[in-house]
Amino acid sequence: MLFKRRIASTATTKLVQQQLTIKKQYFSTLLNKTNARWSIEREPETLKQLPDPTKIINEQLIHQLINETKGKAKDHQHVRNILKKARDQALLKSPMIQQKLNNTINNNENTCESIPKDEYIQGLSLEDTATLLNISEDDHEILNSLYTTALFIKELIYGNRIVLFAPLYTSNYCIGSCLYCGYRGLNKEMPRNYLSDEQVIKEVEALEKQGHKRILMLCGESPKYTFHDFLRHLEIASNVKISKNSSDTIIGDIRRINVEIPQLSISDFRRLKETNKVGTYILFQETYHRQTHKEMHPFGVKGQFDDRLQTMDKAFITGLDDVGIGTLFGLYNYKFEVLGLLQHANHLSNVWNAGPHTISVPRLRPASGSIISNDKSSPYMVNDKEFKKLVAILRCAVPYTGMILSTRETPEMRRDLLQIGISQLSAGSNTSVGGYNNNNNNNSKEEQDNYSMGQFSLGDHRSTRDVIKELLETGYMPSFCTACYRMNRTGEKFMKIAKKGDIQNMCHPNSIMTLAEYLYDYADEETQKIGWKRIEEEQLNIPSEQKRKYLKKNLEEIAKGARDLYY
Repeated sequence: MLFKRRIASTATTKLVQQQLTIKKQYFSTLLNKTNARWSIEREPETLKQLPDPTKIINEQLIHQLINETKGKAKDHQHVRNILKKARDQALLKSPMIQQKLNNTINNNENTCESIPKDEYIQGLSLEDTATLLNISEDDHEILNSLYTTALFIKELIYGNRIVLFAPLYTSNYCIGSCLYCGYRGLNKEMPRNYLSDEQVIKEVEALEKQGHKRILMLCGESPKYTFHDFLRHLEIASNVKISKNSSDTIIGDIRRINVEIPQLSISDFRRLKETNKVGTYILFQETYHRQTHKEMHPFGVKGQFDDRLQTMDKAFITGLDDVGIGTLFGLYNYKFEVLGLLQHANHLSNVWNAGPHTISVPRLRPASGSIISNDKSSPYMVNDKEFKKLVAILRCAVPYTGMILSTRETPEMRRDLLQIGISQLSAGSNTSVGGYNNNNNNNSKEEQDNYSMGQFSLGDHRSTRDVIKELLETGYMPSFCTACYRMNRTGEKFMKIAKKGDIQNMCHPNSIMTLAEYLYDYADEETQKIGWKRIEEEQLNIPSEQKRKYLKKNLEEIAKGARDLYY
């Protein structure tokens, strides 16, 4: 079924389509002007060195596997064998891996460096993943086994840490044509704005007062807010600091800035890399289905499927080796999208020796002025049962990657997904430009649900403080750790640690120290009580006596006022 038929029957009229055609011509003319393009390719020869993007996603194979594995998904023993394989490979217990590990230990070799990349923690094959995707949402017995396996793998690799961040939107000017987005250029309901330099400072200060140490900076694609403007704001945001009361002690500082901005040219990736301010570059393909991608982005740069798919290769070739991918579930069949994500992740791992640092799993949400996101009759909308299943499958299929869940989802759904794979959460989020200084936590639910100023509507309106308190109460370790990025543990280096299953041993002490900072600087009395008990318990889970002693010393320094200590 083509998406055009669905849109025409549910969201547009002939008049609207005629207007789209006229405006498409206008925006196409605008895009053809060199000074209107957000990022211009100035290295065509380097571009020729990149892998062929048409070979990254094999649509025919994906459809074939989805159809061929339907019968296998009904065979409980076959599914259990896949789940056992996922557990064994996460434990480095497959025969080939175990033999290599034994040889390494006997020869006193450095395990991380001596094991070939294909003998680290492995995920699932496309066929096995397709089989799991075909499990019926009503097969509760086998779904419970899937969820148990996913949680086991998550805790084995990431422990009980949940990394927290917040988005910062710097501009909602956009000439994009995304039919599902409130920022799209043809949406006249959206008041347009971009932050001044002073407003960037105030927004970052507001986030720092919540306790955030890492942010995700985002913007639309428009000549009214250029890449140069974004780089200036990136520099400004990285230098904003706040002190405790009237003292000189710095408690508020952003230590990691991830960016989710329009696709860049190779030359502009070099500019981004040279700032030395960026942790992870994030870009969603939105959908890995070519025809749907074309229909969802009828004109503009974003509608060029192959160019967008090649963006991460451009990042890697410039040395920006920490990337995050994702798809917007609800645009096309979720089974296809999961396998597309897996093919993309495998491509990056095979070509650049580093898979995605993160995978995001947003679902389509209502957006002001959107053509399709309010269409609840969409055949591709992902229901809660399907969503839980796909998150658990991604955790099994790509065990080494961080999985991100935003405040698009409700508190209830976020609680459920923490139990089956999610390792990073946004908290206290606002998706409008300048929203943190205009935000009032006392707003009514009706006012909170008014998303006319944001990119999309939110499902979780809780404050960062409330999210942290609940995480502590339910046995998780809230983490603001940013050490890997600043210790240059990115790209292939990070993947060696992740696929060796050693993230937890490095990151757990760091998460404890960042939680201690939060408790001293931001937490109320009740949260402090719960938090210090959690820290006391978590110290006992660190196997290395040397690390425990080092942590104890650092906690004593933090109590005296020291900040930003890490391994």
